[in-house]
Amino acid sequence: MEDILGIVMVFGTGMVAVVAFSPIGRAIANRINRKAGVVDSPELRGAVDDLAERVEGLQQQVAELAERQDFAERMLAKAREKGLPAAGGAA
Repeated sequence: MEDILGIVMVFGTGMVAVVAFSPIGRAIANRINRKAGVVDSPELRGAVDDLAERVEGLQQQVAELAERQDFAERMLAKAREKGLPAAGGAA
């Protein structure tokens, strides 16, 4: 009985793989995606690519601002160590 079960599992797995990568499998996947509300269009891909570029630019700006803040904090710490008043007259 275990031998038969093993053979069925091997061939069953093989058949599932064949169907999944065939045009029938792709059609089933497309239908599932449509039911799930997944839309694949060139306009959406372009919009996603544009947004990804904008996010990357924002990440670079945030990194630059963090470096500037670190620099400013180091300068303030050095000024405090020397006993100098903070810029703007507030101590």
